[in-house]
Amino acid sequence: MNIVSTLRQSRATVVVATAAVLGLALSACGSDEPGSGGSEDKAAAAGITLVKPGKLTVCTHLPYKPFQYKEGTKVVGFDVDMLDLVAKDLGVEQEVVNIEWSQVTSGAGFAAKKCDMGMGAMTITPERQKAINITDPYMDATQVLLVKKDSPYKTLDDLKGKKVGVQADTTGKDYADEQAKTKGFQVVVFNDLALQTNNVKSGRVDAAINDNGVLYDFVKANPDTAVVAEFNTGEQYGFCARKNDPSGDKLVAKFNELLAKAKSDGTYNEIYKKWFGVEPKK
Repeated sequence: MNIVSTLRQSRATVVVATAAVLGLALSACGSDEPGSGGSEDKAAAAGITLVKPGKLTVCTHLPYKPFQYKEGTKVVGFDVDMLDLVAKDLGVEQEVVNIEWSQVTSGAGFAAKKCDMGMGAMTITPERQKAINITDPYMDATQVLLVKKDSPYKTLDDLKGKKVGVQADTTGKDYADEQAKTKGFQVVVFNDLALQTNNVKSGRVDAAINDNGVLYDFVKANPDTAVVAEFNTGEQYGFCARKNDPSGDKLVAKFNELLAKAKSDGTYNEIYKKWFGVEPKK
């Protein structure tokens, strides 16, 4: 073999070796990045097929502060952080999709493949359990009454002949509809929390009924309003996924597993305190 042939062979060997090293490096990087083939493999290994590869797509109806709301262009909140436990475990990013609340609770959003999971401080009810797959409870809740701070209304009995705002497709609306039959107030329905609370401030309605978490949070930022009554409705929140679907079953089981772990290692308390300012009651 002459010198030219030897040089050519050496160069070819170097090129092949370099390409092999680069290929290994790229493969290693790709397996660790959210949304890469590696993360898709992790979800698949868990028996979960995601609506969008590399994303845990979560449907909700904004805003519902402090559970989920926009801060700039990003959706943040207690529920977001809780479902990030699932996203991180699967090695993917969470992507939030804003749709009508009824599409989440009825299962229509899952049937249309708009999302993998649903969130929104959703009370677990028998009716919803028939339509969607729901996780173990992750928080207790109840309904409360919001009024202007200088309002004379302190109880539902005070509101006879008055207007009470509620949010569409919520258990707060269900509670108000039932109470209105005997208390004699008029129920006024709003499409979202912001409209409901702002109409209390403007005086279009005399009071509002909604979940304790969101209305106590609203009062902190709006000291001209007050929560004057709590109703012992004994509610519990859950996240949801598609019913009668292997991936939906696996996502619910995965969250239940991670919730138990988060409660045992203190992660749940940290997330709760971040958004509510105190640790949960024992």
